[in-house]
Amino acid sequence: MTVRDFQNIKFAFEDRVARITFARPPLNIFNIAMMREIGDALNDCANQNDLVAIVFDAAEGSRAFSAGVAIEEHVPETVVEMLDSFHDIFRKLNQISWPAIALVDGAALGGGCELVAACDIVIASERAKFGQPEIKLGVFPPVAAILLPRIIDEKKAREMILLGEVIDAPEALRYGLANYVVPASEMQTRLMNVLTKLRELSPSSLAMTRRAIAIGGDRDFDKSLKNVEDLYLNQLMKTEDANEGLRSFMEKRKPEWKGK
Repeated sequence: MTVRDFQNIKFAFEDRVARITFARPPLNIFNIAMMREIGDALNDCANQNDLVAIVFDAAEGSRAFSAGVAIEEHVPETVVEMLDSFHDIFRKLNQISWPAIALVDGAALGGGCELVAACDIVIASERAKFGQPEIKLGVFPPVAAILLPRIIDEKKAREMILLGEVIDAPEALRYGLANYVVPASEMQTRLMNVLTKLRELSPSSLAMTRRAIAIGGDRDFDKSLKNVEDLYLNQLMKTEDANEGLRSFMEKRKPEWKGK
């Protein structure tokens, strides 16, 4: 096993699998430092020649896969850096050659749900929850706005994003956001079954197949993300309501919307 030290994640290579474990329990909120570390880990993965998968999971003792991106970093002073570090993860995943697998035990909300949507295979526990609650804070999820309508029922994707409601594991399975739903005690066994199948395949063929899928489903992902980033940073974040929603969350009060 090869292990690289980080502060906010655990990262290791073992038996041709890269494992990125979120280590900010209990909720594994993505702050800028953590997202930069995930990006660095993905850079290491991109340079490997014989991986079969990249696995994302949460450290023991976590109540969530990830409850999303740190709200306090949405402020004007850090919002550009926050969005850049977060979206860098998805640009790398879109370009990388190895299948990405998410093990979701608990909540995957906001940015956590977006990361799930970007993975190729999702193994969820029966208690997993998924949602994009950003609209309730007066903002929207840029990556989910692009990816969710592509990978699940479009009407359901619109409902999740526009209403900000959470769905449970059976719904995620039914709509195609999860591939498997199993008891929490069986998640590692199901992961090992999937990895065993991947290890039987040619690494070069697997990498090229993953690349072909990314090309086929791309629809110019980078261009779409750039346009959505522009809308988010240069229009949404200049509205009173977006800033009120974020402030009210941090101040633990109900937002007072002005419609502007």
